[in-house]
Amino acid sequence: MKLPAWAQRNNEGPPDLDEVFRDLNQKINNLFGKGGGKGNIPPSTNEPINLPILPIIVVILLAWLATGFYIVDQGSLGVKQRFGQYVESTEPGPRWHWPYPIETVTVVNMEQVRRLEVGYRSGTNGSKTKVPAEALMLTEDENIIDLQFAVQYNLKNAKDYLFNNRSTDESVMSVAETAIREVVGKNKLDDLLQKGLQDTSEQMQALLDFYKTGVNVTSVSLQAALPPEPVQEAFEDVNRANQDYQRQINEGEAYANAVVPKARGNAARLIAEADGYKLKVESEAKGNANRFERIYAEYVKAPEVTRKRLYLEAQEQILSSVSKVIIDQKEGGSLLYLPLDKLMQASETQGTSRNTTQSSASVASDKSAESIDVERALERSREREGN
Repeated sequence: MKLPAWAQRNNEGPPDLDEVFRDLNQKINNLFGKGGGKGNIPPSTNEPINLPILPIIVVILLAWLATGFYIVDQGSLGVKQRFGQYVESTEPGPRWHWPYPIETVTVVNMEQVRRLEVGYRSGTNGSKTKVPAEALMLTEDENIIDLQFAVQYNLKNAKDYLFNNRSTDESVMSVAETAIREVVGKNKLDDLLQKGLQDTSEQMQALLDFYKTGVNVTSVSLQAALPPEPVQEAFEDVNRANQDYQRQINEGEAYANAVVPKARGNAARLIAEADGYKLKVESEAKGNANRFERIYAEYVKAPEVTRKRLYLEAQEQILSSVSKVIIDQKEGGSLLYLPLDKLMQASETQGTSRNTTQSSASVASDKSAESIDVERALERSREREGN
């Protein structure tokens, strides 16, 4: 290979700039098919060289600047770095930055929902592969439970997501396992099997914010919560027994709700009747006592009249409850036809009317009853005196 003339004289001093440009011009002409002859003989060294260097530099500069244009999609943010240092986050739309190597931009999708599976892995055909190292956890009552759950998350801080994490998925999975194991370790096995996971997303979010991961947990969905396979049948028997126990409790409560109110109503009715009977007896006793005192006062004034009146009242009370036939024997001993059935009906009617009169008279005041009894006794005494 033949070296240029300026290269052959490298031992004599610095190269001649004219020779350097001449040699560069010759190579450009050979590249575009403008050689000096059939054998590509370089032109005479005496001819002047006019190479268009400035336009080439301008074109290269424009092409380099054009590489700085970029577009940020909706729901994404552009993280700009200048010589590797964070500068700013750009909003969606067409943007421009100084091209590489001065500035670089990383577009981050903030609304994309990412999903992590803990305790299992989903296959392409919908099957699930269990991961025992992640699924088996220890409860508060020292039992082992098989938990499988999925975590969905998106981003809320692009700067923290890029600069504070090496592997976001691994960080989220570690935090998810930590939070779940903390919840499982504070609950008993039966509670976890019945209620599942609660408030785990808040604990996960607190840990992720503490480490400034820029991640936002959207949901934690429990896929399976089962006892270990060797003792799964025993746990099913326990669950069935608990269900029967709860069913019997519900039946007992239903029966109690049906019987207790009825018994309470009967008790309240009996208490009300007893109170009414008590008030009735006390009122009657007080009325009889007041009546006796008034009668005694009249007896002191007229003993004979009062004694006869009491005797007649006693006879009236005794005879009012029996059927009676009065026959005057002085008129003769002839046989009389007595319609006993009519007499019995008449006596019953009189007894009913008399009871009604007595009940209405008991409601009247003691003074009115006493005056009526005194007047009746006086009338009877006048009739006997007249006879």
